[in-house]
Parts: sequence; structure tokens; C-alpha cells
Amino acid sequence: MMKLLIPTALALILVPLLPAAAAAQATTAPVVQAEAGPPRGRGSYQDLLKLWGEFLAWRDTAPADGVGDWSAATIAAQRQAMGDYLRRIEDVNVAAMPRAERVDWLAARSKMLQHQFLLDVAKPWERDPGFYVDQMLDVSFAELPASGDKLEKLRKELRAIAPLAAAARRNLRDVPGDFADLALHNLNTADGVGHGHPYRTVPPAGVIGWFDDLAARARTAQPVLLPDIAAARTAAVEFQAWLKAGRSKMTASAGVGEARFDWYLKNVKLLPYTARQLEVLGARETQRLWAAHALEEHRNRKLPRLELPSTEAEYGRRKTDSLQRIRAWIAAEEIITVPEDIGDLYINVPWIVRPGGPNFWEEIQYRDPSPDLLHATLPGHAFDGRMAKRDKRPIRGRIDDGVRAEGWGVYLEDAALRLGFLEDRPRVRELIDIFGIFRAVRIAGDIDLQLNRKSVPQVVADWRKQTPWLDANVARVDAEIYLRRPPGYGLGYTVGMIEMQKLVSDRRQQLGDKFVLRQFHDELMATGRVPMSLVRYDMTGFDDEVRTFWTRDPLPPR
Repeated sequence: MMKLLIPTALALILVPLLPAAAAAQATTAPVVQAEAGPPRGRGSYQDLLKLWGEFLAWRDTAPADGVGDWSAATIAAQRQAMGDYLRRIEDVNVAAMPRAERVDWLAARSKMLQHQFLLDVAKPWERDPGFYVDQMLDVSFAELPASGDKLEKLRKELRAIAPLAAAARRNLRDVPGDFADLALHNLNTADGVGHGHPYRTVPPAGVIGWFDDLAARARTAQPVLLPDIAAARTAAVEFQAWLKAGRSKMTASAGVGEARFDWYLKNVKLLPYTARQLEVLGARETQRLWAAHALEEHRNRKLPRLELPSTEAEYGRRKTDSLQRIRAWIAAEEIITVPEDIGDLYINVPWIVRPGGPNFWEEIQYRDPSPDLLHATLPGHAFDGRMAKRDKRPIRGRIDDGVRAEGWGVYLEDAALRLGFLEDRPRVRELIDIFGIFRAVRIAGDIDLQLNRKSVPQVVADWRKQTPWLDANVARVDAEIYLRRPPGYGLGYTVGMIEMQKLVSDRRQQLGDKFVLRQFHDELMATGRVPMSLVRYDMTGFDDEVRTFWTRDPLPPR
């Protein structure tokens, strides 16, 4: 399970323009593409690193006023600046670089193209009310009491909510109904899923509830903030009323359409598949996993089923025991190198007693924490993220790819089955199957949403029909993530696992008897969290996939 990470609006949208001299140089620099292969421009690898640093500084600069300017003139200037960055990166002599530097170039350009897509296609400042709602929510999580610079920052953020809401009313147009409904839900509904939310025994009711939570804490910890909190809450309520009043006219398409989705898969995610090809993979994986689950259930038919714990203490013991088992297994079976100083790692799914019973994640995790610990803690996301923070390389240390991250997590679940980790816990293997089924059906759901074939409620209904224990709240939150994130995140779980298995296959055949699993996994960690096609190219030298990525395709019209 992944935390909900919608791109930070202010960091991604409001950016300064290129210096005039640099822009002029970029505009006049010719792009030399002598053949269908790596560019043969004028710049060196050091020029690439300098350009990459400039791009990150430009992209990630937050506005001084804490609100942002999404006027037509500002966005047009940003698009021009983005075009200049792309022209400059394509005037680099990639053909003269060794393989590792070529990987860096492709990874860096993919992130530039992702930002171009944000500016030219996604345009969340004018299409997605959640773009503004997410920023309101982040402020409400503040820890109290705050002092010094943190207090001033919090005051500034609270006082920015009213102008932020005003900007939303001014800028939003061409709004899809799904986006409006999701924003309204998030303003005043507690669904208990809470990706990235601070833990509360009873989750606050959306953004408005979180402002109430902040005010309750401020009454005892920092009363001086109460007027600013009240003003922020009022702005959120007024924005909610505005959305409700205009909802009937918000009927635009939420997805990007097939041509632009395929463009994104190839040029940004660097995947060697079209949407239609991925649909076939997703359907096949869903069938395979359901068949495997049926066989596993038959195999285990005489064994007692796994029961939910009755107390938080019992669940805590299960988490501790499972993590100890995983650590011992990793060491004994030589799975991957875990540095001695890696420290404690984050664990998902806190203990919550719900009136309607556990949600999907809790149905799995409470019965046995192993599947999610493998995926999300060790050696999955938390470990993977901790290792990534140690990567100080200027490009790879600043790159993160969803297919690589989620594919690694899902691969670990399947690998644990193959490597015998659950031989003495056969009923847990059924939980791994259920996790896999939910990941596999996301492929069709992700594509249906982006190709505008189905709405969020329709995709939620599909997923719930196909996935045991899946509740409406978890399904809706996941559908929101995959619709509102950059396209293709939902399909990255199963497709990333397939790409991981492809890499194991290639490397095993390439190395023969010299293949060592722990060495393979360590090499994967060292390669960085770049797109899987680049991991494969870097580790094996096989260029059958990357040779199609050297020349970017023009962005298709809607």
C-alpha cells in the first residue's frame, strides 16, 4: 500500500522563468539527430548535470506568497521555458557517453517530459479542484506547538488558504465530474483510509474535520493560532459550497485519452507497451492469480483459516514476530544485503476498530502482517526508500519511478512464495494471492479511467466484484490516486512485477551459473529507482527497449 502522494502544486507549477541569456541560447541551439539513435548534440555529461540542476531548481521553487500564480500569461511563459529545457537536453552528445550516462540522460529527460505533460495536458490548476483541496489538507496536519520559523511558516500557510480558495474559484474550468466529486468527498468525509494522514483513533472528517482537529489541539497548545485556523476553515467551507453549486456543469473528461496515454507510457514511463497490450497482460495476470488462489485454497482446505486478532496487543505481537521472521529469512537465505545501520523501518496499517469491520488492507494485515511487511517495509518500500536516500548521485539520487518502486514491492511478495518463506504458513499464501489479484485488476481500471471508458464509481464496482474483501473506501481512494496522479501509476504494480521478472530472467540467462540472487538484488538497489527499462539496460546492456526512446514523440492532440 502506498501513501497518497499527489504532486505538490506549488512546487510543480509556480516556477521562475529561465534567465534570458540561457533561454536565448537554448532557443537558437540546433538539435542534431543524425540517425535513429542517441542524440549527437554539442553538450557533454557535465553540461547535462548542470542543466538538470537548473531544471530542478526551476521546477521546485515555491512561490513567495504561498499561493501561486496560475494566470494564462504565467503558464504560457512556463511552457516556453519548459520547451527551452527540452531543446537544451536534446542538444547533448549522448552517443558519446558510456551506458550509465546514457541511462542518466534518458531518466532526466523523462522527468522533463513529465513536467511538460503536467503543463500541457494535466493542467490541474484549471481542471482539478483536488489540486487546491490537497494543499488545504497538508496545512491542517501541522504539529503544535510551533515556534520560531515553524510558527511563522504555519501562520503564512493558514493565511494563504483563503486566497488559495479564491484562486481556485478563479482558475477552475473544464472540470471533470469525477474530480469534483472526489474533491467534495475529501473536504468533509472520513473514510479511514488516510494515505499519509497522521494517525487518529477516529479519523477526522476530511479537510474541514482536520481543521477542527487542528483547532482542538490549538486551544490547549497554541490559542494564538485559533483566529487563523478559523479563517482557513471558513475558506474551505465556502469553497465546498461553491463546488456544490457548480457541480452540475462540471462534465469534462477526466482521463487523458488513448493517444496521450500511450505517449505517456512510452515517453515518460519508458515502458515498451501500449495501453491495449497492457490490458492483455492485466487480464492474463488476473486469471492466473485467481487460478493459483483456487488451487491454494484446495491445498489448504483441511487447515484452519486465519482469524483476525481480537486486541491491539495481539496485532502488535503479530507485527513484531513477522518482521523478525522476515529479517531472519533475509539473512539465512541470502536474499539481499541489509546494512547494519538501516534502523527501524515504517510499518503500514495501524490498529483501528471500525463499526463496519476492517477495511481491505486490515483484513490482510491483521490476519498476518507478512504480505504487507514484505511489500511496504522490508525489503520493500521503506527499505528501498531508505537506501535511495543514500544515493547522492545528482540524477539518479533525485529520480523516483512508480513502476520500479511498486514492481519491486509486488515482486517481493511473489518471490517470497518461490523462495519458501511461507512453506510453514500455507494460509498466508492465500493472502499473497488476494493482494496480487487487487494489483492485477488495477491495470484494467487504470486504463479504463484514463481512456474515459468508465467513471470512478464504475471502476470501484468492477474491482469489488473481482477482489475478495475489497471495500468501497479503499477502492475509491485507490481509483482517485490512479486517476489524479500522472497517468499509469495503478498499472505499475503488476506491470512492474512483470518487468522485474523479465530482469531476473535476462540476468540469470546472461550470467548462467554465476548468477547469485543477493548480488542481483544488491545490484538492483545500486542502479537506482529509474524506470525499469533503464534498470534493465544498465544491468544487462540489452538495448532492445531503450533504442525506441532516444527520439521523443510529439505530444498528440486531444
